[in-house]
Amino acid sequence: SQRLEMKAQIADAFIAKFQLTPDEMNLLRGTKDEPITEDFFKALGRVKQIHDDVKILLRTNQQRAGLEIMEQMALLQETSYERLYRWTQNECRTLTQESCDISPVLAQAMEALQDRPVLYKYTLDEFGTARRSAVVRGFIDALTRGGLGGTPRPIEMHSHDPLRYVGDMLAWLHQATASEKEHLEAMLKLVTIQGSVEENIQEVVGHITEGVCRPLKVRIEQVIVAEPGAVLLYKISNLLKFYHHTISGIVGNSAATLLTTIEEMHLLSKKIFFNSLSLHASKLMDKVELPPPDLGPSSALNQTLNLLREVLASHDSSVVPLDARQADFVQVLSCVLDPLLQMCTVSASNLGTADMATFMVNSLYMMKTTLALFEFTDKRLEMLQFQIEAHLDTLINEQASFVLTRAGLSYIYNSVQQHKPEQGPLSNLPSMDSVSLKVAMAQFDRYLSAPDSLLMSQLNFLLSATVKEQIIKQSTELVCRAYSELYAAVMDPSNEYKDAETILHRSPHQVQALLL
Repeated sequence: SQRLEMKAQIADAFIAKFQLTPDEMNLLRGTKDEPITEDFFKALGRVKQIHDDVKILLRTNQQRAGLEIMEQMALLQETSYERLYRWTQNECRTLTQESCDISPVLAQAMEALQDRPVLYKYTLDEFGTARRSAVVRGFIDALTRGGLGGTPRPIEMHSHDPLRYVGDMLAWLHQATASEKEHLEAMLKLVTIQGSVEENIQEVVGHITEGVCRPLKVRIEQVIVAEPGAVLLYKISNLLKFYHHTISGIVGNSAATLLTTIEEMHLLSKKIFFNSLSLHASKLMDKVELPPPDLGPSSALNQTLNLLREVLASHDSSVVPLDARQADFVQVLSCVLDPLLQMCTVSASNLGTADMATFMVNSLYMMKTTLALFEFTDKRLEMLQFQIEAHLDTLINEQASFVLTRAGLSYIYNSVQQHKPEQGPLSNLPSMDSVSLKVAMAQFDRYLSAPDSLLMSQLNFLLSATVKEQIIKQSTELVCRAYSELYAAVMDPSNEYKDAETILHRSPHQVQALLL
């Protein structure tokens, strides 16, 4: 009796360890419509466990029982996986709403399916296809129907405002891409295959976002090709660059097709922007207007500088990486400034020396003050400064000779400069005798008493007060230098002036003190 009792206990223990209960069998085999629950995964775990434990029997003399149980469990596992796959596939097919909730059971199902790579892959594909059509439908709805109850309003309502229109579409896609990545992360959070989860997520996000590329591209192309003006094109180009940067930051380069589409649109808008700038610049040379009477900047120059200012100001610093911004700036400046300089030079070509220099200084000064507000313009500012200084030299010389002529010293100064010792004493030359010099000095004294009365009219047209002061100061220094040379010549005994002090009764220092 005891021996039989013992055998019964062993048989019960054997069955408990190596067989499933009827309930567990029913859970695994279940009908097609029965939902999968937590208990299913427990039963599936039990099948795996028995399958592994049976290997112990194969090492003993109970090999036949071991093989039979192993075969039975393998069949059960296949049936269970088949049922799990069908259920998961159906679950994924229902996830076509714009917002999708990933149930904990679905995450567990993906964890179980990772042991069957083919079924795991098929399930991911099914999920990707369902979400792809959901995202495309969501995008078209956002464009044409707006949100529930009409808020937010349909994006197409703003198609008259290109920047907002493009910005809204990209913002929607940016949000959708981030959400799809989160859904996938929630679904695969229990999967433990090393390194491949991130890869799976990238691949599926790429597949999901591919659907919206066509409708997006068509709409952005329409906006760009309608040429909304250089400034807007530039803003759109920067906006596209920004979203390319941001979306690739979320999903890496997985949404390759979407990122390629955005990049293509960025390059297109940039190309049309530069075409628009070049067109504007080439029009400048078509009909060059004469400088205005006040020798200030022409209206074409003002318009172009306003355009340039708007373009550079719209280049919002937070959006694009530094090196890309710098390259853009250089290209924009060479596209606009070179034709502008050329236009000013042609425009001024028929003016007198002083008028031309004044007009050029004013125009260059306007360009310089516009550029000084922005970064990356140092090289250009240096070049403009060099050009301004060249024209300033002209104005300084003009102003000095203007003063010498009006103060009666022009002829005398030229005679002193050209006089050679072999011509004999300076006082013997025509109009260089003491009497003529005294007459001239009386005129020069009148200038010394009111130096401001002898200013070229052009200097009053200069836009910059500092530039005007600089010209007056340096031209006055030239006048003082001329007087010093004249003084030295008259005081030189070889020139035979009697009572030289009575002719020139002021020393160069006194003149300098009076003028400077």
